[in-house]
Amino acid sequence: MARDPVPSLLPTGAASPATGSDPAGATPQAGPAGVASPPDSVSVADFGRAALLAYTLTRWSAPLRRLLAERGTALLHAHFGVEGVYAAPLARALGVPLVTTLHGFDVTITKSRLVASRKPSWLNYVAWRGELFDVGATFLCVSEHIRRKAVDWGYPADRLVVLPTGVDVDLIPYAGVAEPPRILHIARLVEKKGTADLLRAFAAVRRAVPEAELVIVGDGPLRERLDGLARELDVSAAVRFLGARSHAEALDWLGRSRVLCQPSVTAASGDQEGLPTVLLEAAASGRPVVATAHGGIAEAVTDGETGFLVAERDVAALAERLTALLRDPQLCQRFGEAGRRTVVERYNLRRQTDRLESLYRTLG
Repeated sequence: MARDPVPSLLPTGAASPATGSDPAGATPQAGPAGVASPPDSVSVADFGRAALLAYTLTRWSAPLRRLLAERGTALLHAHFGVEGVYAAPLARALGVPLVTTLHGFDVTITKSRLVASRKPSWLNYVAWRGELFDVGATFLCVSEHIRRKAVDWGYPADRLVVLPTGVDVDLIPYAGVAEPPRILHIARLVEKKGTADLLRAFAAVRRAVPEAELVIVGDGPLRERLDGLARELDVSAAVRFLGARSHAEALDWLGRSRVLCQPSVTAASGDQEGLPTVLLEAAASGRPVVATAHGGIAEAVTDGETGFLVAERDVAALAERLTALLRDPQLCQRFGEAGRRTVVERYNLRRQTDRLESLYRTLG
């Protein structure tokens, strides 16, 4: 299953067995040749490509089960429902509780689209989800929206718990209003992120605020198409595609931008956001957010208080709200201060970690 990005969340005896799959739950991939997993991590890829292929197809790895048993694993925590389906046989064999965090695509993409993908891991998710429902001790939902979608998907309602992912408010300092009228967009360049709508809105923003600029951090399959759209809209000179950057660099760009924009949309596959962490990081740094009333976004962004929300694909409203913030630094400051308070009170990583560890103890 996917490596937990915050190992400290896993107490002694807990494990998040890794296949090295990407955050979208794609087919597991082996790591770089000759590179072993870190000492505190376990990966099926460590047993060789043949073992990884067998695990991808069958969801079973005897070597992984033995290694987890030798380490005295007391609990498994999978991220994404796809990974939970792979963890279910291991949890059953080890006789330990299984916790699965549902993030978004795993309960919003239609089952028919998952099957049509022909990805082995997605096919297994659809075929074996019933076992996950039976074995799973608790299913954590990153937002109330995802909880509702999980119920629709068939997850047992009495074992669903809303527990948003927190952000480290100590690591992300509050920053005053940035001087340049810069809009920042941090996202994987896929349909769901609404980047094309942002580029169209930005063309209108530039007419109202000629010195405005747009910085896009992230990469993905739509990169070339979006670059072409920027040229077509005659805004490419004011748009910077930076590609994938480190977390530290992304946070640095947050501090140097006036507004974060997250115009997410429901993809043709049904894919929706759970609760984008970047929204919480932006609020923690004192950045107002302009986003769509989509998925779990409205649970973290209060319209007219910490940012602005517009309808999905409403390019004119998106441009209007972005322009209003770029023209009004005092409004940016007011929204930014309110956003910082919201994150400290409701999404503090330390508090969310305490809640998770308390849950672990009740299951142990």
